Amino acid sequence: MKAETMYIRLENLKFFAFHGVLPQENSVGAHYTVNLRLKTDFSKAAETDELADTINYAEVFEATKEEMHIPSKLLEHVAYRIGKRIMNQFPSVEAVDISIYKENPPMGADCGNVGIETSYTR
Repeated sequence: MKAETMYIRLENLKFFAFHGVLPQENSVGAHYTVNLRLKTDFSKAAETDELADTINYAEVFEATKEEMHIPSKLLEHVAYRIGKRIMNQFPSVEAVDISIYKENPPMGADCGNVGIETSYTR
């Protein structure tokens, strides 16, 4: 038996960070939600039941957390840094899908979230 596609998902990761173009965004901060989908082959881990044969979710979370805590003007830039970090730190990742949403953005609109989605491949 062979799986066609395998993904590791980290969904609804919550962060408080200081991203934004407006000065108030950099001083007040906001709540963000990050979703990650990592394409990788974890068939060996499925057989062995060993963490060494897959990607450690906690390490992915920590890498994402570190990148989220570096202030940026644009969420596009934050997603790029997260994608680059994941690809460099976890060589078995073939592709990563990233979405980042800012809760209650200061744009004069009645909305819950605004954000970006992107995909990176090797």
